[in-house]
Amino acid sequence: MATGRAEIEFVDAGGCTRLAHLYQSDPLRILFPNSGPGEPETGALVTTSGGLVGGDQISIVIRCGTGAVARIVGQAAEKIYRSTGKDVCIDMSLIAEPGSWLEWLPQETIIFDTARLRRRTVLEVATGARVLAGEIIVLGRTAMGESVTGGLIHEAWDVRRDDRLVWADAVHLDDDLPVTLAANAGLNGARAFASIIYVSDDAASALPLARELLPEGLDPTGLRVGATCVGDVLIVRWLDRDAQRLRDAYGKFWAEFRHHVADLPAAMPRLWAI
Repeated sequence: MATGRAEIEFVDAGGCTRLAHLYQSDPLRILFPNSGPGEPETGALVTTSGGLVGGDQISIVIRCGTGAVARIVGQAAEKIYRSTGKDVCIDMSLIAEPGSWLEWLPQETIIFDTARLRRRTVLEVATGARVLAGEIIVLGRTAMGESVTGGLIHEAWDVRRDDRLVWADAVHLDDDLPVTLAANAGLNGARAFASIIYVSDDAASALPLARELLPEGLDPTGLRVGATCVGDVLIVRWLDRDAQRLRDAYGKFWAEFRHHVADLPAAMPRLWAI
């Protein structure tokens, strides 16, 4: 069992974003690849153990100071291995101060059969700050034909604006997972689901754009996606029986959306294609 922690803080230094603080302990590491033209300062989060097991406790804190522009991406898919009873616990905190832009773009989390995951992501977004964050869950090693027959998935989000809770959401799947996953009121056979959360003063005005960028001609038995807005929080949800198809559509949306709302390149990081 591992207890890992990563802390990273970016600040604005005369119009340029710089790293101000970095702390990391096994199994977490943060690397700093070349960002590329027009891209914000970028860090890549790595789990050096190759995956997480029951009993692991992970804490990640990412802070973007006033006026800073930064992005943290996942180096690879995160794997949650099967458990005999203990949970993997992940606490994620994203803090954006006034005038900052922060992206949190992890790659997919692959849930092995009977794995147990509890993850809580807290966004603390000041007035004038913007955060674009997401998460993809893949149920089982689909390339191997694995199905998830048991375990636990608890995925929770809290969004705070100026220390006030403005939106909270949680997905909880437990016990007889095949019934829930197959039910029309559950995942209706989907093998992957995902969320994109955009928190900003202009979230409501960005909703028509988000809907315009969603894939067209959706197959009711395949990819399903929708967007809504609650106050300053724009939420896009994705469901699909094909994890790769969801990932491709998700990445295309992310690239175009960030381009329109933040005037950043309409591109995904190179790590996304590896």
